[in-house]
Amino acid sequence: MNTHTFAVCAYRDSPYLETCIRSLKRQTVPTDIIVCTSTPSPYVEEMAGKYGLPYFVREGESDIQADWNFACEMAASRLVTIAHQDDYYHRDYAKHVQECWEKYADATVFCTDCAIIKNGRAQKPGMFLLIKKLLRAPLRLHKLAHWRVVKRAALMCGNPVICPSCTYDKKALGVPIFDSPCKFALDWDTLWRLAGLPGRFVCVEKPLIGYRIHEGATTKAFIQNHHRSEEEYSMYRKIWPEPIARLWMFFYQKAYASYD
Repeated sequence: MNTHTFAVCAYRDSPYLETCIRSLKRQTVPTDIIVCTSTPSPYVEEMAGKYGLPYFVREGESDIQADWNFACEMAASRLVTIAHQDDYYHRDYAKHVQECWEKYADATVFCTDCAIIKNGRAQKPGMFLLIKKLLRAPLRLHKLAHWRVVKRAALMCGNPVICPSCTYDKKALGVPIFDSPCKFALDWDTLWRLAGLPGRFVCVEKPLIGYRIHEGATTKAFIQNHHRSEEEYSMYRKIWPEPIARLWMFFYQKAYASYD
């Protein structure tokens, strides 16, 4: 059995699902791939069958946190990447995951940079991505990234970690991994909590995923209904006094232009 699984979270009938699966099938090292959904359809089941992938359906109302936890639990391996259906992965992503845990047995979270995909094309890195890269700098200090202060230093001014780029060690972290009242900022809230636990966060500063932005993206929907700003402000309040939280939120909201 492989030590790493890509758990693809499929929601409704994404036209990008097959591209995601194909990128996972092209990985240069052996890895498992499963497809999980809470919105089963003939299309999603057909995609799983076409590529010979195990297909799991979660009963109950669709919910991001519940869907992600379900995907983690369905993966039989110790290491799991929750692959977002709209994104695609560099062929060496799983290789870097393997190398990470070979070098740092105490790693609990692995993450990478990304390329932004809009209208089918990779975009030049804008200010938002450059700021995220800067904020991730503490996590590139691999020999120090087992310290709580180093891990949380990367998360104090915003969440620079690209959610679908993350691989988690289920054995070290336990399940469920995600346990947050947030809907959009649940990854930031979860990482903040995990940073307080023993273990190392490792960032490989290479664009090993293609992060797709489009009209149907959940991120854009949360921006439009203001849930993102509400939750991110609550995260800043958790970390900073209110005046500083308001200041950070003012600058962070300017990043929303990336989704216009």
